[in-house]
Amino acid sequence: MLNLKEKEFIFVFTGPDGAGRKTIAEMIFRSLHIPHVVSYTTRPKKPMEVEGHDYHFITEEEFHQAQKNNEFLESVVMDGYHYGIKETDIVSLFKENHSVIMVLNAQGAETMKKLYGDKVLRFFIYADSETVLDRQKQRGDSEEDIKRHLAHYQEAMEYKEKCEHIFENFDSSHTAFEITKLLEKYLDVQFLEE
Repeated sequence: MLNLKEKEFIFVFTGPDGAGRKTIAEMIFRSLHIPHVVSYTTRPKKPMEVEGHDYHFITEEEFHQAQKNNEFLESVVMDGYHYGIKETDIVSLFKENHSVIMVLNAQGAETMKKLYGDKVLRFFIYADSETVLDRQKQRGDSEEDIKRHLAHYQEAMEYKEKCEHIFENFDSSHTAFEITKLLEKYLDVQFLEE
């Protein structure tokens, strides 16, 4: 398992689907240049998603082979689809970076916390269910996807109090700004000036 140094962190963004956790993570990546670890999934690619940026889209067979080879640091099944993060991807990002960002559901966030303890800082991003519903409609999610995500809403919200930092996402730019200020306290000043 990866051994993280003093100023190295894994910043995990979690919360209900549609609350903006991925958008926030993307904004922070752009402002602080903290790379994000891209998960692998067996679910079909949505129209707006980009291979290698949103996810690595792989077949069931490829996923099971990687599982058999113990390549995944953590993996979960959600709605019949597999999701996982490969340890080699994290190791390679830490060769050139002080920190990485992950966007995970509660189960994945909890697994990372158990593995890396204080080196994992969880940022719970949420919005009320009506806002989440509106955002999912705006991004063009199918009725079936929206129904499935909303079925997990309450379950996702129950993880809130376990996280180190909690942000209600009224406005993504403002939330990203607030989190960026907070992250700067964790990061080495020299790294921020590079």
